[in-house]
This record gives sequence, structure tokens and C-alpha cells, in this order.
Amino acid sequence: MRVIGLMSGTSYDAIDAAAADLHLDGSDLVLTPLGMVTQAYEPGLREALAAALPPAATTLAEVCRLDTLVGQAFAAAAVRAQRELCDGRAELIASHGQTVFHWTDGGQVRGTLQIGQPAWIAEATGLPVVADFRPRDIAAGGQGAPLVSLVDLMWLRGRPGTPVALNLGGIANVTAPDGTAFDTGPAGALIDAAVRRSTGRDFDADGAMAARGTVREPLLRRLLDEPYYARPAPKTTGKELFHEGYLLAALADFAASAEAGAPLSDEDVIATLTRLTAHTVADAVRGLSLRGSAHVTEVIVSGGGTRNPVLMAMLGAELRGVPLRLSDGLGLPAAAKEAYAFAVLGFLTAHGLPGTDPRSTGARRSAVLGSLTPGRNGFPQLRAGAQQPVRLVLR
Repeated sequence: MRVIGLMSGTSYDAIDAAAADLHLDGSDLVLTPLGMVTQAYEPGLREALAAALPPAATTLAEVCRLDTLVGQAFAAAAVRAQRELCDGRAELIASHGQTVFHWTDGGQVRGTLQIGQPAWIAEATGLPVVADFRPRDIAAGGQGAPLVSLVDLMWLRGRPGTPVALNLGGIANVTAPDGTAFDTGPAGALIDAAVRRSTGRDFDADGAMAARGTVREPLLRRLLDEPYYARPAPKTTGKELFHEGYLLAALADFAASAEAGAPLSDEDVIATLTRLTAHTVADAVRGLSLRGSAHVTEVIVSGGGTRNPVLMAMLGAELRGVPLRLSDGLGLPAAAKEAYAFAVLGFLTAHGLPGTDPRSTGARRSAVLGSLTPGRNGFPQLRAGAQQPVRLVLR
């Protein structure tokens, strides 16, 4: 089955569309990558999303408007992928949509909202769409995240030693071979917020601002006091916690403290936030070693954070000799991995197969994920008696 996976992460800057040929071969799920295209959000839509996201207030009218506009943007990305990557021969679209709220209460996820109405995708492409992946896991008592963990588990299976998968998006998440998976905290979320505040740009290109700054250890220690980092897995977080207002409050609190010392430059703030990401990720990886019987032997990294050499260097130093490998070298492009992961989850749903591992999300059981929007010819027939794959094989 030829599937297009659509993904926009917590940075809400663009839609990634990755196409793959997928088929079951006994206990293996075989994935042949066909490529990725990226469609940037129109500036006006990105600004409207930013204005509506927590902690900002919004209206149901604006949510309805954004649901439509994001759906149309996802539809345009799917049409482009169908034309440029699939020669018009895709059979299914798997759309993650755009997360706008993840409702947590006392460590338990109560609900989640991804917008990007799939009817627009189905109408534009004529293809069936699997969307709304997260709510079913939450209904089964899970965190609804990180959903890529099942794909990571299948992909890591069979690698030597104790490999860990790490994704560096707006939020960072890890998956270990024993099924442990969770969000470690911010990856780019706070860095990007600081860069936008000081320069108006969206991110620290090539880590240039961090490279010019100095890590301020007293500020780092205060940021590390955030209670989320000490919570046990499974756990999930997002921009509901790690947003610009959170950063500004932390900086104001630090400036009023006896530890503040010399004024903070913008570069010092960004260098310190970059170290915060590296430190919290490394702490999480060290914790995985303590949980298991063997130490982590490699960390396989994907996501936009891999393009920040300062972050990657800090992470390498924090991990103290544990090798960092880009997922590109193992067959999954670092920038496209999450879009490919949702293509896999859509394929599993189309075959009536679960898309979660309860060890990763904390759910009571595995669940078939998503809601189905038929294409012009309905929905593909479910393959009766399909075997749950154990391993992901890349070709």
C-alpha cells in the first residue's frame, strides 16, 4: 500500500508530507521511503495559530476557522506529495493534523485537540484519510504521546546493544527498547521563543546565537527546578507548559534573584536554553540506563534539532561517550521521520491493527488508532487476519 503521512509539529511552521510503500511480510512491516516534501504555512495562518495557542485565549469561531484553514493547507501538501512523490498512485493519507491543545491534569491526560479537518484532504485527493490518532489512546487511559514510540520500537528491534530513539522537535521525546517512551521536555520550544522575542526570526539558524552566548549556570539551575523533569514516565508535555510566557516569567524571576549577577544578553539566554535541552535529554537517557539491565549504547536522533550543531555538540558532551547517530544513516531521514511514522500508523489502522504499545503511553491496552474519512471510492477493505508486525524493515 502506498501511503502519504502528513505531520506538523509543535513548531507549527510547516507541514511535512512523506510517502512510503508499505507491506506486511510475516512479522515484518517493510517500508520503502519515496521521499518528502515540505509545505510552509502561509505567514498569516502561522500568525493566527500562534495567536490562538495557549496560554492565549481564543473563540470557538476562531477554532472553526483554523480547523478549516489548516485542513486546506494539509490538503495542499497531500496533493503535492501525491503528484511529486507517488505518480498519482497513493492509496491512503495519514494526517496527524496540528496539535493546538493537550489537556493534562495532575499528570493524567484528559483530552487532546488536533485541527486540520480531514474532509478537505479527502476531497482534494479523492483518497481515504486516517486522522485524529491520539484520542483513542487517551480514552484507553494513555498519554496519547509519544505515538511514534511503536514505530521506534519496531525499528530499533534487532539492533545490537541498547539503542534509544530521540526526536528533537519543539518537544523532545525518547523511546527505549523495553517500551519506555516519554517527552523529556523542551527541545526547540523555549529556544525558538527566545529567538522570536529577540530577533523576530523563527529559530536559531545553525545555533549561531547560542554559539555567541555563554551558558549562565545559575539560570540553568533555576530552569532545571521545573517539576516536570522529575516526574516518572509515562508522561507528556507541550507548549501548554513550555511557551513564551513561561520563559518570560522564569527570566523575570531570575533577574530579581540574588544569583542574577551581570545582565543577561539574548545570546546568553539562548545558549542557556540550548544547554537546558541537552541536559534534560541526557538526564532522561541516563535514567533509561538505570531502569534497564544494560547501559544505553547509542542514541539515534531525528527531528529539526539535528540541524543545530551547537545543540548536538552540547548533547554529545552531556551524554559522555554514548554515540549519537542521525536516523538518516539508518534509512529514515531525520527531517521526515515523524511523517513516515504516521504513514506507518495509518497503514496499521487500515489493516485493523493496533498503533500503540501500552508500555510507552501508559494505556490499559493497545488500540487501533484514528478516525476514518472515506475517499471518493470509500475506504480500503481491511485485510482480514493481518498479523501485528514486530519489526520495521527499511528498504
